[in-house]
Amino acid sequence: MNEYEVTYILRPNLEEADVDARATAIAEIIKGQGGEVLGYEKLGKKRLAYEIADLREGNYVVMRFRSTGVASKELERQMKLHEDVLRALVIHLDKHALAAMEQAALAPQAAPAQV
Repeated sequence: MNEYEVTYILRPNLEEADVDARATAIAEIIKGQGGEVLGYEKLGKKRLAYEIADLREGNYVVMRFRSTGVASKELERQMKLHEDVLRALVIHLDKHALAAMEQAALAPQAAPAQV
């Protein structure tokens, strides 16, 4: 099994509970294909770089998961069919990306600059 990360944008008019429900439903797609969800993070409502379907904002969610390539392709297909998902990007995390993420997590947090 490989590790993947998917970032997707949900419609901005969804309530917080609806965003949670959609994120859970998307995680269930992976679990239904025999994959494992490592975690997800809701980044909240953010302004889009460009309008999508006359919308200027979207709810961003990032999810890491472990699955087969077939399951990741099925996730992409399902997300394209879902009307609340504006955009989605699935990336394969190779050993270099995983090492960089691990290194970033271990690095001490920079102290805020004093003014």
